[in-house]
Amino acid sequence: MGTTLTVTFLIGLFIGFPVSFAMGMSGFLALLIDGNLSLLTVPQRFFNGINSFPLMAVPFFILAADLMTASGITRTLLTFSNNLVGHIRGGLGHVNILTSMLFAGISGSALADAAGPGAIEMRMMHRAGYDEYYSAALSAATATIGPIIPPSIIMVIYAITDNKVTIAGLFLAGVVPGILLGIALSITNHIIAIRRHYLFRSPLVTWRERLLSMGRAVPALLMPAIIIGGILSGVFTATEASAVAVFYAVFVGFFITKHLTLRTLPKVVVQSALITSAALLIVSMASLFAAILTLAQVPQAVAAFIAGISRDPMIVNVLIAIFVLICGMFIDTLPAVIILVPILAPIADQVGLNPLHFAMGIVLNLTIGMITPPVGAVLFIMTAVGRLQFDKLSRAVMPLLLAELVVLALVIYFPALSLTVPRWLGFTH
Repeated sequence: MGTTLTVTFLIGLFIGFPVSFAMGMSGFLALLIDGNLSLLTVPQRFFNGINSFPLMAVPFFILAADLMTASGITRTLLTFSNNLVGHIRGGLGHVNILTSMLFAGISGSALADAAGPGAIEMRMMHRAGYDEYYSAALSAATATIGPIIPPSIIMVIYAITDNKVTIAGLFLAGVVPGILLGIALSITNHIIAIRRHYLFRSPLVTWRERLLSMGRAVPALLMPAIIIGGILSGVFTATEASAVAVFYAVFVGFFITKHLTLRTLPKVVVQSALITSAALLIVSMASLFAAILTLAQVPQAVAAFIAGISRDPMIVNVLIAIFVLICGMFIDTLPAVIILVPILAPIADQVGLNPLHFAMGIVLNLTIGMITPPVGAVLFIMTAVGRLQFDKLSRAVMPLLLAELVVLALVIYFPALSLTVPRWLGFTH
């Protein structure tokens, strides 16, 4: 069963099937050839995979991000960021990074960041004189901050897959790594700006202009505060927080920015529904795939293999990180979480790794995989938006990818980076 599942899945990916169809097809064929289980297991697993109250947070967070984008919040954040850091060497690059960090508190998705603020920032940098491939590479790299700084869709999926961690705990664990990603990318951008003689920067504005732009950005900056504050205070759960985020986004769009109208609202809802359906299709298919992996005792085999190499927690964590990084080069984040976490989390538990620290490493690792060729989903978005060549963009992103891998190594080696904030607020294991 395990061989059929793996071989047909890899063939499906090689042929070019979408990951969701490759997983569903391989799961169906594995059950069909094995013959020991009823094929009714297939639709049951599909349904059970998405029949989850916490999973409702995914469509709500997607809709909230789309509503805030339609409300004109992206431009407001860009102006605010430009007034803060636009005058520094490599200014628009720093604006790109800071805007993505701020927008991360709204979207929770790297793809949303890449298609929204990322596309705008890329065009702005190119028009200002930056190389078009560097502009796209930096926009792709900054988009990966989206799933790390809370809220985060991938963290919701992880917490549903592994009951040893909570959504709130994971949200808090992502704060410091998300800031570290921003700092690492800013340092890299500054070095590249000096080496390539990028002198483009915005004029230094007065503090009054900065305060005015901050005031206009307050509605956007309040959303993550409402979400995280409401969860930590016990006012609502993470799922309920996502629904509150939608109502808040509607309020901002209709009554504060007034860019959202009854005519544009249906278009935003349909767009969010399409993205949600694609995400939930992946989750349902991955649920069947993961169930068959368990039946084939793949987790036990992988655990035995790694245990045969070492029982040292740090060595095991590094081995798992390398394995996940390789998987992330070929598999999208959501199916990777559902497939890999049931296999790897028990191994981490056996050697005594903190579940929250381990979870943050996996989430960060898989998110970085979205800009690693050959199947970097964010890179594909930037090539489509900018009409660029994938191979040239893959080369341009390498220095930025290296910076993010340094952050990953730090997070893995120093547990305090992901555990300090949750520990302060009582969310560590």
